[in-house]
Amino acid sequence: MTCSPVALITGGSGGLGATTARLLLERGHRVAITGRDRLRLDRFTENCGSPDRLLGLVADAADPEATQSAVDATLQRYGRLDAVVANAGFARSDSVIDGDPSHWREMVLTNVLGPAIVMRASVKALKATHGRIVLVGSVAGFIHAPGSLYGATKWALTGLAENARRALTGHGVGVTLVAPGGMETNFWDNLGGRPERPMLTAMQVAESIVWAVGQPSGVDVNTLVVRPIGQPV
Repeated sequence: MTCSPVALITGGSGGLGATTARLLLERGHRVAITGRDRLRLDRFTENCGSPDRLLGLVADAADPEATQSAVDATLQRYGRLDAVVANAGFARSDSVIDGDPSHWREMVLTNVLGPAIVMRASVKALKATHGRIVLVGSVAGFIHAPGSLYGATKWALTGLAENARRALTGHGVGVTLVAPGGMETNFWDNLGGRPERPMLTAMQVAESIVWAVGQPSGVDVNTLVVRPIGQPV
């Protein structure tokens, strides 16, 4: 059996997750991706043309049982797990001052609970390989935005990354928070459209994620804030 490393990416059938999956495949990884839409997962895996090295798994990132099943299926297929990329997440433009609370629950569960769930589900396997966890945060987790509950979820993820690092570093597991600034993805669809300012591409952010995954054994890079040149905050 090949000894090429194995990565699991939540929210991997589109956007940044899909770009990261493609890049990891190009760099020799075997990759499992999760998503909620079976057709979208199948379309992506077929387009990648790597049926033996890419596994698409239906799972809601905020569902503990589905996430554990995805981790178990990855281990059953590939026999190991070297990296987890907690990428699933989305944004609502609502303010906590005058927004609609009916829109908030799914975002909070996906953005905060989801990364915690996939860490819990995968930690045993990552300890065995001295693997890595990459949490996809945001500059919004460092810079306050008036009334932004989305920003609050990313602040929570910033704290979760350091909490996880302290819990896992003694077990040889690395934890990296990758916090992008503005990026050219469908992220902006729920926020009224893309602003007119410099943007990162998904590939530029994916390169940072893959760089973190590929750090040498014994090296733990903890926080990468990645902004496009020209973004002042």
